Amino acid sequence: MDKAFIKGLRLIEALALSDQPRGVTDLANALGLTKSNVHRLLATLIAQGYVRQVPPQSHYELTTRIWELGSHVIRRMDLTRIARPAMARLAEQTGETVHLSVLDGSEVVYLDKIESAHHIRAHTSVGARAPAYTVATGKAMLAQMPDSYLDRFEGRMQRYTDTTRITLAELREDIRIAREQGHALVPEGEWREGIAACACAILNRSGELAGAIGMSGPDSRIKRKQLREIAPLVMEAARAISLALGYAPRV
Repeated sequence: MDKAFIKGLRLIEALALSDQPRGVTDLANALGLTKSNVHRLLATLIAQGYVRQVPPQSHYELTTRIWELGSHVIRRMDLTRIARPAMARLAEQTGETVHLSVLDGSEVVYLDKIESAHHIRAHTSVGARAPAYTVATGKAMLAQMPDSYLDRFEGRMQRYTDTTRITLAELREDIRIAREQGHALVPEGEWREGIAACACAILNRSGELAGAIGMSGPDSRIKRKQLREIAPLVMEAARAISLALGYAPRV
């Protein structure tokens, strides 16, 4: 059995399960390794593109390389195929663009979408990314994560529009409301100007976050009242996908 390989895997697991970047001393203590050993393992993982250094404290976190490998597993599970019927139904019900997203650290990644037939509509690309704190699918997924998960945004929140949340306190309030309502609303674009959106998290067989489904369109057409009326449709779509993934709601 290759002991160095096992140590590297344990280091990857420690970083993957951490809510924030970790330092060498912290990792060495947690894994029962010497700091020089951890340094060597990190250097190898950085060289291979699996880990990056986070300034200014010289802490470390995983890159999306692990996610890219995991995405092949996700594709085998075929979340996109399972979600398609509910996405199509929601697109027909609302007449707006529907997205399927997953959470990757502090970003959302768009796995699939069904475009609105309207000439003026929300534009995104499959495979594109957006800061999770700025979009409805991101907020819906963050609402499923522990409070400590939000700490990663401290000091890293940028303004993209006039309505972008740029403080952790503002984000925590949005997440509190999303948890309370069971869905996330973005009435005025926080990532892109002029986009209104509603989203709900999708849960898997274990009751854990699998992704999110969201509807978006121009805020000139979708006012707050319309968003509130659309929210139950988005929640029903998320529920249908969750059930198809094997999720069993608590009675």
